[in-house]
Parts: sequence; structure tokens; C-alpha cells
Amino acid sequence: MLDYLQTQLATAWPQLRIVGKAGNGIEALRLIDELSPDVVFLDIQMPGLNGLDLAQRLGSDGKAPRIVFVTAHHEYAVDAFEHAALDYLLKPTTVERLAKTVAKLKLALRAPAPAVAPDALRALLQQLAAPVAAAPAPAPLQWIRAAHGDETRLIAIDEVIYFQSNDKYTSVFLQEGECLIRTPLSKLREQLDEARFWQIHRSVIVAAKSVAGTHTDFRGRLVVKLKERGEQLTVSRNYAEQFKQM
Repeated sequence: MLDYLQTQLATAWPQLRIVGKAGNGIEALRLIDELSPDVVFLDIQMPGLNGLDLAQRLGSDGKAPRIVFVTAHHEYAVDAFEHAALDYLLKPTTVERLAKTVAKLKLALRAPAPAVAPDALRALLQQLAAPVAAAPAPAPLQWIRAAHGDETRLIAIDEVIYFQSNDKYTSVFLQEGECLIRTPLSKLREQLDEARFWQIHRSVIVAAKSVAGTHTDFRGRLVVKLKERGEQLTVSRNYAEQFKQM
């Protein structure tokens, strides 16, 4: 990443003089104290002393070089940079984004170095270090496009009795008939409401509303009886636990 950023900087800012490079946070702190650079690019994930801790030390006396964080955080997690005369680059860094950072730095370097209040910098860094809120989970699948003969049907998820893996396809069993979809069962499971659809075998997912009951066959296997269809579905041992109360 260090060499990659240096190559990009050479393109985006040919006049820039790089006075030092560090492979870890401790070395970076020593070089900054020794060389007093105007601009510092800090990777948040550095061994020894991470970029956040290092930035706090740089701002402890109320002054600091212009700091550009290089981070894997999503953009909404670092909006605070825009309000604190700091900038950030998201990995992987692009030349286009770096050019905007360079323009901002050139403008800032024409003015006297601003004083940074330690408390304000600390609050900013704590906000960055806080866990990023997880993106909301997508809504469960509501409709399916399935092949039925020469036609393509739009099927409401409520109509499905069960899904069964079928070579390169997944069979969709309805009260009457069967359709095919190309979505693998493993991927389909991620899109289904777990409370409404139960996996009972590595190759079968059944609608909970369609389960009439269970019994043990002559081989000792747990079998699901369906309300709307005559066939019965075998439950593998890995998924038998969810039927213990039935």
C-alpha cells in the first residue's frame, strides 16, 4: 500500500517532496518529530501504533500537520473529516480521489497551519474509531420468477410449499405443479425469512405454514408431512432439532 500510494502521489502531485516513509506507527512518530512535515498520510491500520493513536499524539500540543487518513472505513463513517480540516482516502485509493485531496491540501498549505483543539481532535478520532453501523438487512424475498414449461411465472412467496435443489436449478413446489429457478438453494436461503421457511435437509427448504406434522419412518428417520401435497420430506439429522417440540 505504501509504494502504491507513493506512485499515485507522484502522478497527482509531481511537485510533492516525500521526506520520509514509515512501515509502522512508532517509526512514523519518530520521523514526524524529526522531519516536521507539512502533510502526513496515515494508515489507520498500522502495527505498533495505529493511525488514530498517532494522530492524537500529534494533536496533543494543539497543533498538527495536515493529516490525511488512509482507511478502509466506508465514507459515511468518516464524514466528520469534512468538518475538522482533515481529509481521508478510502482503500483502494484512486487517482481521481487523490487529486481532490491534493487540491484541498494545496489550498490549505497557503494558509497558516490551524491550531487543533486537543479535545476536538480526540472527539473526532473517537467518532472514527466507533464501530460502523451495520447496513440494514435486505427485506426477505417476496416474489419469484420461475420457468414453467415455455412460460415464466411470477410467483408470490406465500404460494411456495417447499424448495428442492435439482442439479443446476432449484425446484419450486406449489400446491399444484412445480417450477424451476436458477438460484442455488444456498443463495436462496439467504433471501428467505427464516421464521417462515425452514431448512430440513441440505437440499430442501420447506414453508413452515405447510408443515402438517412429523413422524418417524421404519428406518428411524424423521419425516415431514405436508398440508397441501401428498409427498413426505425427510429431515436430516442436522436439522431435526427444530422439530423436537412438535
